[in-house]
Amino acid sequence: MEVPAGPDGKTRVLIVDDERMNRTLLEAVLARSGYATVSAKDGQEAWDILDADPTGFETILLDRRMPRMNGMELLTRIRADERLQYLPVIMQTAHSSTEDVVEGIKAGAFYYLAKPLNLQVLLSVVAQAVEGHQRLLRLHDDLEKRTTAMTLLESGVFRFRTPEEGNVLAVALARSCPASRNLVVGLSEVFINAVEHGNLAISFDEKSQLLEDHGWTEEIARRLTLPGARQLRWPVSDN
Repeated sequence: MEVPAGPDGKTRVLIVDDERMNRTLLEAVLARSGYATVSAKDGQEAWDILDADPTGFETILLDRRMPRMNGMELLTRIRADERLQYLPVIMQTAHSSTEDVVEGIKAGAFYYLAKPLNLQVLLSVVAQAVEGHQRLLRLHDDLEKRTTAMTLLESGVFRFRTPEEGNVLAVALARSCPASRNLVVGLSEVFINAVEHGNLAISFDEKSQLLEDHGWTEEIARRLTLPGARQLRWPVSDN
């Protein structure tokens, strides 16, 4: 399973909005940040695009209120489709009541943005959605390829230092458990948070900015060379 990209190698984002001016604005903003975009004017057109190319996008920017098929209807259909269930959906709407936000999050939205959009926040959220989806695809790919003898382990202590080593450990542990595709994501989040926040002291705001600037990998590598960086211990037992 490869990370989706367009023919030019760029990360692809699907924009779904019935207002042409909104689509044009989002296309321009995302293009300046290096993304490729495909646009749909309503939920039905977006569904046809996704159904034809279910692995073609890293995230979706989805308007809530549209003709034919609205954003909530499309989100429900996406979450019910095994091919698309992990694809991050960023909802956007001019009607951002508490009830709307709660309904969207419960339905599986990755994030909820209120119009008029703050473009800096938009780019930060898109970057985080893309990074998370790419990592999830790599984890699932590793699960499909690797075998493990972890089921024979009674107890042990693992040591890791980098996000990559954390992902390797997450895959190894998840392979020994039922529902490994769901478990591996949670384990990876725990291990990467331990590296980023616990070991390297990268704050949430710093990470958001680094992802937006495409400098997260380089900053992780830089901080791992500092004297305070250390290995992390993770005890495992069958009890």
